[in-house]
Amino acid sequence: MSRLTDLLRRVEQLNPDLAKELIGEFRSLTDRRAFGLNFERHVPETFELANRKVRRGDKVRFLPERSQPAKDIDGRIWLVRRIEGRGVERTADLVELGAAEQPAIAQRRVEDLAVVAEYGDPIYPGLVSTGKVERGGDKPFHAVINAENYHALKALLFAYEGKVDCIYIDPPYNTRDKDWKYNNDYVDADDAYKHSKWLAMMERRLILAKRLLNPRSSVLLLTIDDNELHRLGLLVEQTFHGTKQQIVSVTISPRGRSTADDFSQTNEYILVVYVGLAGVSLPTGSGVDDEIRWRYLRRNDVESARGTPKGGPRQFYPIYVENETMRIVNIGEPLGHDDSLDAIPTIAGTTPVFPIREDGTHMNWGLTGPSLGSALTRGFVRVSPGRDPNQPFTFA
Repeated sequence: MSRLTDLLRRVEQLNPDLAKELIGEFRSLTDRRAFGLNFERHVPETFELANRKVRRGDKVRFLPERSQPAKDIDGRIWLVRRIEGRGVERTADLVELGAAEQPAIAQRRVEDLAVVAEYGDPIYPGLVSTGKVERGGDKPFHAVINAENYHALKALLFAYEGKVDCIYIDPPYNTRDKDWKYNNDYVDADDAYKHSKWLAMMERRLILAKRLLNPRSSVLLLTIDDNELHRLGLLVEQTFHGTKQQIVSVTISPRGRSTADDFSQTNEYILVVYVGLAGVSLPTGSGVDDEIRWRYLRRNDVESARGTPKGGPRQFYPIYVENETMRIVNIGEPLGHDDSLDAIPTIAGTTPVFPIREDGTHMNWGLTGPSLGSALTRGFVRVSPGRDPNQPFTFA
């Protein structure tokens, strides 16, 4: 609504009678409360265009002076009317944009200005390669885009609209001062519009993410904590109406993260949106996820095999599993690179299991014995029947 209020104020300067009628209709609409999530669609964000040269006709913002506090930065947007001079001495004549009364004028060195784009301004994104790292040979490669995330999503739409299988978003959690910026200002924890600014920022990006996702089958994953969990859930419900959604709890600190006046926090959350036919595949009776599964305890990369420089000297040891209950009852001592498997002691009613691949390659466990014992105590280790006759149990 704040955006509409600003537009009505500008109309009033040009046509008072028309503005009066529009304001009447506007007030009539605002008296009706809609069901669902209600928040201010704030004056949309502005974006600084990094490394963009300043030209006549550009919108710009003053860059802060060295050591200038964030709260003292001039947040106004200016229009470049003229540029004079050469090199570092070039100066720009500026006029303030969006002023309700007589606009201010100013003059600044060009190097002290940053070109900005307002939400809705035409942007023609392009990608420029800044380097690459080749380590995988002919294996599939990854691309990292360093950009304002809204513009990055817009750029991806050109080639990948409706073709993306999975999007993972880790947004600012909106929990404290200097956590994230809105229109070049850090959103303070005491800001009365703190939550609606965050929702407005998120909504614009979720709309683009929805366009990128494959409507037939795809998944959106958003990490969040309890500060914005419920608001985000309502926003996702409105944006992805008709899809199946799930909240998954993720333990981040078993001991709990202490807070001043509240319960200690042990968990954060992943909000999962299943688009189209997407879902979690659980074969009946297998007890093990076919597509989504825990990370195996045994290392799989051959560079970490037993005896290799990357293979830890303390991570090849027997794990004793009780045959009847499939419980881990003991963790043996690590063996040296040349020690025989027959040298280990036996425990009645158990099977000693080593990190050995189906082809007989001796690997390493992903944890040392003490770390595995700690994970076992906290319930982070799972034992499953093995598929290989020589390996009756697997661990995850």
